[in-house]
Amino acid sequence: MLYTMTLLVLGVGYLFAMIQVFEVYAGRDGKPGLSKTDLVIAYSGSHSDTRLEASLKGAMKGMLPAQEREIIFGWIHMNGGVVHRGGGEEEFNKVVKPIIEKRCLTCHGGQNPHIVKLSNFTDVSRVVAKDTGMDVFSLIRISHIHLFGLTFIFFISSMIFVQTYIHPMWLKTLLIATPFIGILLDIASWYLTKIYTGFAWVVMIGGALMMLVFATQWVVSMYQMWFYKGPPEL
Repeated sequence: MLYTMTLLVLGVGYLFAMIQVFEVYAGRDGKPGLSKTDLVIAYSGSHSDTRLEASLKGAMKGMLPAQEREIIFGWIHMNGGVVHRGGGEEEFNKVVKPIIEKRCLTCHGGQNPHIVKLSNFTDVSRVVAKDTGMDVFSLIRISHIHLFGLTFIFFISSMIFVQTYIHPMWLKTLLIATPFIGILLDIASWYLTKIYTGFAWVVMIGGALMMLVFATQWVVSMYQMWFYKGPPEL
């Protein structure tokens, strides 16, 4: 019962984590679904969007209605996206500032030094610049969280899975080692994608390996605990 309830809670948590990943990264290229291009934009930046646009199309997409996002995009692209001409401070105060005050300042009011401040025209102008993707210090901050968190998750699931009856033994060993390799591949490729965009494929492969192995460990463990009788010699 202890193992069953642990796996149930971990399974629900993993499901929500996958939904969160999809919500944050999918659609950054303007197309439905999660693609290599979405990951390139997230980690290496977009050649066509500013930092503010990339954020509003990605992690902050759900923080304000689509209509209000389009108003901000329109302001950014006035006179070719040069904020200090055409889409400058006067237009900012008129159409953009009310949206930011209503939707953004709870987090972006300057209270947290690690979160971008958006309280005035000067602050916002700094993020209306070429998008270079997630900066290295942000990657470091989320890397240690993922390294510790995912390791604990797969340690727990593997400690349960290691007690299942699976032959050949190399297959069982592979299913235990693979998610930990996937964690290292996934996180290392966040940084490498900034250098060479082809590593975005490794991010996807690492994430897929973790998901497939977790599902395998979950199903096999649950089945053998409750339904599998084992071979006669056991």
